[in-house]
Amino acid sequence: MVIAAPLPQPREEIRSTDAVQPARRRTGLWWWPCALTLALSSHGLAASLLSRDELVTWDVVNRDTGQILATLKNVDAVHGTYYLLMHMWVSLFGDSVISLRLPSVCAVAGAASVTSLIGNRLFGHRAGILAGILFALVPAVSRYGQEARSYALVILMVALATLFVLRVLDNPRSPWRWAAYALTLTGVGLLHLIALSVVVAHACVLAAHARHDRSVWWKSALVLSAVAACVTPLALLGRSQAHRQLYWVPEPDLWALSSIWPEVFASAVCCGALIGLACLAHPPRKAPALLCAVWAVLPCVLVWLASHGDVSYFRHVYILFTLPAWALLAGAGLAATFHSPKATAALLAALAVLTLPDQKRMREPFEHNAPVPLDYAAAAAVVTKYHQPGDAVVYDRQDTWKLDSGVQYYLPRDLKMRDVFLARTPTAINDLYAVQCPVPDLCLRGEQRIWLLTQGTGPDPFAAISTEQASALRTRYQATMSTSMTGMTVTLLVRKEKS
Repeated sequence: MVIAAPLPQPREEIRSTDAVQPARRRTGLWWWPCALTLALSSHGLAASLLSRDELVTWDVVNRDTGQILATLKNVDAVHGTYYLLMHMWVSLFGDSVISLRLPSVCAVAGAASVTSLIGNRLFGHRAGILAGILFALVPAVSRYGQEARSYALVILMVALATLFVLRVLDNPRSPWRWAAYALTLTGVGLLHLIALSVVVAHACVLAAHARHDRSVWWKSALVLSAVAACVTPLALLGRSQAHRQLYWVPEPDLWALSSIWPEVFASAVCCGALIGLACLAHPPRKAPALLCAVWAVLPCVLVWLASHGDVSYFRHVYILFTLPAWALLAGAGLAATFHSPKATAALLAALAVLTLPDQKRMREPFEHNAPVPLDYAAAAAVVTKYHQPGDAVVYDRQDTWKLDSGVQYYLPRDLKMRDVFLARTPTAINDLYAVQCPVPDLCLRGEQRIWLLTQGTGPDPFAAISTEQASALRTRYQATMSTSMTGMTVTLLVRKEKS
């Protein structure tokens, strides 16, 4: 695909008689979207319990660098760059909920600024700042700006790579601009391989300009080859691990291709509003709109097509990096259709009000653990309140993902209990999954009290663990206290007196 004409140069600012005004105008272009996004994504930052994926982040980043690298050889290599970055962050700022999520907050705030700068470059100042504001109002931006995973950083890096490719074309002779583009694009691939599909949109722009400057052909080929060389080892390793990590993702049908967008925006209302505004974009030159349209739509189509092999990659979180493109098109459409500042402000206010229920939902206690909520914090509070020295613990690890890590995160760090049926920790085997004792009877050491933490709130907590473990515990222990909370049950087992 080739864009018919090169992208326009940045629109010149209208100079005011007051020399300070242009500087304020340029600063406001990136500052206001950044501040709005920072405020929205910071609100209720610790309101939701850590998700299962965030608990993986916490687990991995608290290992030393050698252990992290060894783990990546076995599993989750595609998130390795993020884990290493977060390992450095946690070593400096700790692993509280706020600390774990703060880099994502900063990333989406930065992405809002970059979106505005791109919008100014493509559609003008007013469209640019509107694009940044619309980006901030998308509920998914707040949701994944509060997630200790790589998705927010990926959004930022894709937006930066797009800005840098536009700057390259302002001055194709500058090796420093090509280098910045190459490094940023490599960062995109190292953070999330699927996000490299944005290169298709970049290739359209580069191909259009190459018709006027033939050096762009070989320079582009050199940059893209260097990026490919850097990410290919990761791609090969990630591909070898894909089935283990994504075996549960279903192969998408044609309906999934259209129904995924409300999930991407985390709001059907916001999805409809931004796509509707995007359809109103009609800039004088079609190249900018085409660039954003390819960025917004084509990655999803490519991922859908790639998901019809032996592994499906079709998850909404993998295409969140298209949100800036939708915001850019919507900002252009809004600027072109509503010329009155009052009408524009009213529409933005209406969008903010209409998406308020979705924004509230993003901050509910179990939103990050949907659709199977588990109240790790409440379970940990029960154990902490009634714990006695010498207590041991049994975690339900049967078809339950990260229940043990979730409770351990919310327990006091100085509260240590022997994990009765744990044979080898994930850290010891450089993996994300623990190895359990093969013969439960032999793993009991005469503990007087054992806490049994299980998923579900049924009347028999022993039904949640394996038959062998349940039999070993039933023979020697009796339940003296059982407390249920959302999705979980905490049971205190006390050793039976010998008759």
